[in-house]
Amino acid sequence: MRYSKFLFLILAVAFLFQGCGPAARLKKADKKFEIGEYYAAADLYKRLFSSTSAKNKELRARISFNMAECYRIINFSAAEQNYLNAVRYGYSDTIVFLRYAQVLHRNGKYKEAEKNYAIYLNKDSNSTIARNGLKSSKIAELFKKQLTPYTVKLFELFNFRRSHTFSPAYQSMDGDVLFFTTDRSANKKTQQKNTGITGLPVSSIYTARKNAAGKWEKPAPLPIENKTIVTEDGVTSFTSDGNTMYFTRSRQQANSDSGTEIFVSNRAGGSWSEAKKVSIFKDSTISVAHPAISPDGMTLVFVSDARGGIGGKDLWEAKLIGSEFKEIRNLGLDFNTEGDEMFPTFRSDGSMYFASNGLPGLGGLDIFKATEVKSGGWNVENMGMPINSNFDDFGITFEGKAEKGFFTSNRNESRGYDMIYSFEQPVYEYVLEGKVTDEKQTPIADALVRLVSNTGINTRVQTKKDGTYRIRIDKDIECVLMASSRGYLNKSGRISTVGAKQSKVFAQNFVLTTIFKPIQVENIFYEFGKWDLTPASEAGLQALVKILTDNPNITIEISAHTDFVGNNESNRELSAKRAQSVVDYLIQAGIVQNRLTSVGYGEEKPFVVDVPTAGKYDFLKENDVLTEDFILKLSPSQQEQANQINRRTEFRVVKTTYK
Repeated sequence: MRYSKFLFLILAVAFLFQGCGPAARLKKADKKFEIGEYYAAADLYKRLFSSTSAKNKELRARISFNMAECYRIINFSAAEQNYLNAVRYGYSDTIVFLRYAQVLHRNGKYKEAEKNYAIYLNKDSNSTIARNGLKSSKIAELFKKQLTPYTVKLFELFNFRRSHTFSPAYQSMDGDVLFFTTDRSANKKTQQKNTGITGLPVSSIYTARKNAAGKWEKPAPLPIENKTIVTEDGVTSFTSDGNTMYFTRSRQQANSDSGTEIFVSNRAGGSWSEAKKVSIFKDSTISVAHPAISPDGMTLVFVSDARGGIGGKDLWEAKLIGSEFKEIRNLGLDFNTEGDEMFPTFRSDGSMYFASNGLPGLGGLDIFKATEVKSGGWNVENMGMPINSNFDDFGITFEGKAEKGFFTSNRNESRGYDMIYSFEQPVYEYVLEGKVTDEKQTPIADALVRLVSNTGINTRVQTKKDGTYRIRIDKDIECVLMASSRGYLNKSGRISTVGAKQSKVFAQNFVLTTIFKPIQVENIFYEFGKWDLTPASEAGLQALVKILTDNPNITIEISAHTDFVGNNESNRELSAKRAQSVVDYLIQAGIVQNRLTSVGYGEEKPFVVDVPTAGKYDFLKENDVLTEDFILKLSPSQQEQANQINRRTEFRVVKTTYK
């Protein structure tokens, strides 16, 4: 991540030392380091290291550490080796173990990072950044296992070879205009001299827009006012209407004592006005950067290393009162650590996103989401993989209310170049569909299917002529279903989308039973020759409880039937007791007694074969009546089957007006 992204530079012209001895070269390298020209300083340190005797361990350790610092800041992979050299040569400041651990952490070497965090904590047990780093190293594998549903891709159109491109920001909720910062050169003829900070041109603001087909067009530099001095511009933020832009500017002016500043420009008639400085701190030497304006336009969150912070670069806020920003305060420990917290952005719902290398994460800068808690304070959570990686991830922007947009990362970049990546959470679709029919599988048109969810959704749809229905449902909900139609008993069902990770069609068919004829209760069993219900009857009895629960307006008659074997009077008595056993069970299950009556018919009402039964037994056909005469004409095995069919428990609806 190029240091110009931090935009906290005390920009001055380096004094060119003419001496050629080691002391003079070291002094020159140190001067470059002090003024933030890390690319130039690293090159000088590298040459000096090569010419320094291995016996001079103290000097080699200091050179290695400073060189590693340069590479760490501009995100060159050589940082790790140079910190290791500093450790081997006995660098005196224990900070080397923290920095080495952070680079190992960023490079995904979590076990080695743990070791060096622990070494540093033995020296400074109060270091929050080291404790968080140690914790992060230990839980890094969990992040890899618990991937979020976002898909992340390098967005080739916005990126440019050997250039840093970062901090995308949508101009408005429409999501059709995007701004970002880049150090690419707009015109080779007018290309600026590379800076000593990164060895690349100064950064500027570019913009891209979607065409009529919704495709992004090639980005172009933002036309801005004529400037008399060279500036680094970037990291933009827009008011909700898209007509006011705040951005960071660093003036590269000789002998200037100003750091980075926040400027504002207004849009009118398709062009942007001359930018004006936003005054925040009275002391103009205090650097402020990375503005993020709240959705209501009344709060500006920004980054500063001003005194009174937690450590490193912190998030601060200022309130817009009249035409000035006042009531400046540090956002405190909800956000800030001893490390750096930067690149804040807002969404339209008021949630805020920012990057931190001090909070527990995967390494480098991680993106965090902050949501305000009603009771006070903020809930801050790491966005996880694949948004975050063990490199620098920052500067996220969302396209309106959609879970998609762009962010910055230097993953997979050995030279630390920042690139813009797109991200999107797939929009999963959950649908409930099915068919409502009667017992003969005849579609029931205009039946009502009702869905009630645990989140308060209450939906009703009517079936089509073919009995089908379709309802779009939400993710992570529990639903109770009820199908009903005039002349039929209601029937309920349940579905759940909790835990569904991809689009899915949930099927729920309903077979409704007519209220105008007796209904056989399946799977009701009694002890042989007795009226005691067996344990195997539980499922059938619970099905009957469900029918009565789904239809609280009905009263029913429970009837039991026997075959013709034995005395008719005895059969009638046995069947009456069996029917009463079912009624007793239902009462114990919570069904009101006056909704239930029982009767025993013995062998008096032989079974009339219906379509399902005829389909199950090839010796029977629809409307056959299983009388004693009919059964005695069958084979012995068929007689046993017919008698078994006659031994049944049924219910019929007596009234549909209960209460």
